[in-house]
Amino acid sequence: MSYCSAIEGMQPESRKELHKNYHDHHYGFPIQDDNELFGRLIMEINQAGLSWETILKKEESFRNAYSNFDIRKVAAYTEKDRERLLNDSGIIRNKLKVNAAIENAKTIIELQKEFGSFGKWLEHHHPKTLQEWMKIFKRTFKFTGGEIVNEFLMSIGYLKGAHTESCSVYEKVLEQKPMWERI
Repeated sequence: MSYCSAIEGMQPESRKELHKNYHDHHYGFPIQDDNELFGRLIMEINQAGLSWETILKKEESFRNAYSNFDIRKVAAYTEKDRERLLNDSGIIRNKLKVNAAIENAKTIIELQKEFGSFGKWLEHHHPKTLQEWMKIFKRTFKFTGGEIVNEFLMSIGYLKGAHTESCSVYEKVLEQKPMWERI
């Protein structure tokens, strides 16, 4: 079952609205801002082993805990910041995931130096198959397995599949010219 059709049957209404907001306004839409790309990567990494609903409910807490996903600030986090994150009940308190966020921020800064932005680094590697993307992410980032890479790239418009063609949001995504359409 697709995410598009799964939302329609969700109960209660508050749960449905949480998913519908993400589905209708964020999922599959291209992201240009490096900090927002980084934020989406953090959220996808943190979803590993958990439900997406858990992550959506904690999105504001993630933003607050990780300096509104400011790459430079997160890259400069100290051991004290790591401890703060590991004690923050508003986010996922997993040492590997917290360390991945900080180390990936440092990596993105290096990519920005070389390519001008995280977005341009992604564009530089486009188009690739999921398998090729997985190898690139595994070489470049921490805690980025196949499902994380797939969902991250689908959620930012690099891989097709976020919406079914019969979904009302599909055309809205197409209007934004996702990268998967530029092959």
